[in-house]
Amino acid sequence: MVHEDDDLLVVRKPAGWNTHAPSPHAGEGIYEWLRHREPRWAALAIVHRLDKETSGVLVFGKSPRANRSLTEQFTARGVAKTYVLHADGGFRPNPALARVETLPDGGLRVTSWIHRDGESYLGRPTGPAGEEAVTEFRRVGDVSAGVTAWEARPSTGRTHQIRVHAVALGRPIFGDVLYGGTPSGRVWLQSVSIGFAHPAGGEPVEYAVPSESPGDAEPWSIVRAILRDSETDAFRWLHGGSAGMPGVHVERLHRHLLVQTTGEIPDLSGRPRPFGFAEEGIYAKRLRRDVRGTGTAETSPSLVSGTAAPERFHATENGVRYEVSFGEGYSYGLFLDQRDNRRRLLENHVAAGFPLFPEGAAGREVLNCFAYTCAFSVCAALAGARATSLDLSKKYLDWGRRNFTANGVEAGGHDFIFGDCFDWMRRLERKGRRFDAVLLDPPTFSRSKERGDFRAESDYGALARAALRLLAPGGVLFASTNASRVGPEEFVATVTGAVEAENRRVVAQHYVPQPPDFPVSRAEPAHLKTVWTRVS
Repeated sequence: MVHEDDDLLVVRKPAGWNTHAPSPHAGEGIYEWLRHREPRWAALAIVHRLDKETSGVLVFGKSPRANRSLTEQFTARGVAKTYVLHADGGFRPNPALARVETLPDGGLRVTSWIHRDGESYLGRPTGPAGEEAVTEFRRVGDVSAGVTAWEARPSTGRTHQIRVHAVALGRPIFGDVLYGGTPSGRVWLQSVSIGFAHPAGGEPVEYAVPSESPGDAEPWSIVRAILRDSETDAFRWLHGGSAGMPGVHVERLHRHLLVQTTGEIPDLSGRPRPFGFAEEGIYAKRLRRDVRGTGTAETSPSLVSGTAAPERFHATENGVRYEVSFGEGYSYGLFLDQRDNRRRLLENHVAAGFPLFPEGAAGREVLNCFAYTCAFSVCAALAGARATSLDLSKKYLDWGRRNFTANGVEAGGHDFIFGDCFDWMRRLERKGRRFDAVLLDPPTFSRSKERGDFRAESDYGALARAALRLLAPGGVLFASTNASRVGPEEFVATVTGAVEAENRRVVAQHYVPQPPDFPVSRAEPAHLKTVWTRVS
């Protein structure tokens, strides 16, 4: 956050994150993520946009007054926007793409008419009055050998305007491969300041962020934007194809890195660490499609460099401590892609206008099926609810009890049930038990002696129906899956169909994709799908 008052929320946007989601079931844009994160941001409105690949200062409206005032100021070109870009060498204008004028101070004014050309945009030097795009450029220095920094001040706001005008000047922005720029880790275009008349009193205000350059030791990133190191030291640092590393996923867990890969272990020595973090050791694990029938030693991560981690240690997420271990097989005890969903339990806040428990969590009953190491249960308990954790593994339930203890919660005040989820849901139904929330995050495939095989793509509807029979009127069903063969629309339809099949009604529903440190891209499609549903 750069600034917040009753009218405005100003944030520093990282490169690689959309201002808003391109579709309802895509990864959240920064707007959706913020709007649903805090109740005070429920009325947040988009009055200003930045391209996905552009970083820097971004303004949202918080009040009708702000939305009206800023919309008028943007329309009247009364907003002063300043960007910094980096390019290979000096500019050489191309008159076929834009009109270029030299200004008295040596700057350049570029005017063009921009139109879509496939996945990119293209400029031309003439067009109808009132639809032109205008940007002024001034050189501000040399960054490194052959790379120069330029200030850009657009007076209009066309899509990809500065990027298209840089092409018209003969020097695509460094890293902007879509427009022929030299490949880099990101597009080096940043919104460094924005100025306008404040919606409340009309006084001039300006909000700015530090300038970045390709030589920065630690670039501003999605991870840095969404996390505070004092609260969270467990997160996805590099997410496969979205980070330009297909088949490679790297996570930070307290003082160690875990590299999960389908191929060779990558060299991470040249990658700047988030928060200036210097790991004690690096572990590696081969990603496998099927781990059934393999031993613990065969599937556990192995130390490849540095100091070995303790047999069991604690990682912190949203201020909550969880025990993790690299010696327990394929999974180390915590699924990081559920961090934001655990926070929803912890904060009793699902989304804008959707509190989990409208009267508060104190005294509410939460059933956590497929509880694993009970991470969801710990958050429910910390919020004040009473948690019942149900799992097929005594070992993981014991692990869950230790997670309760690590957070100062007396495990004896909560239930831990060992057994098959389907079997125990039937037992609880016969006993007349009802819960204010039921949590479903099953493995994509599981096998039990009592029921046989469970496959998420074919059996999730039956699982949801069984859970709904335990859900109190007005309660919330949390349903999540990472089954790759199940699309978001199909998954939501399955959950909604289960509600209807039980002759109940959806009162409120909120779909949640995976968190921003698991960015969705063409190279790395979404895997996690979650829907929270309040049921009559």
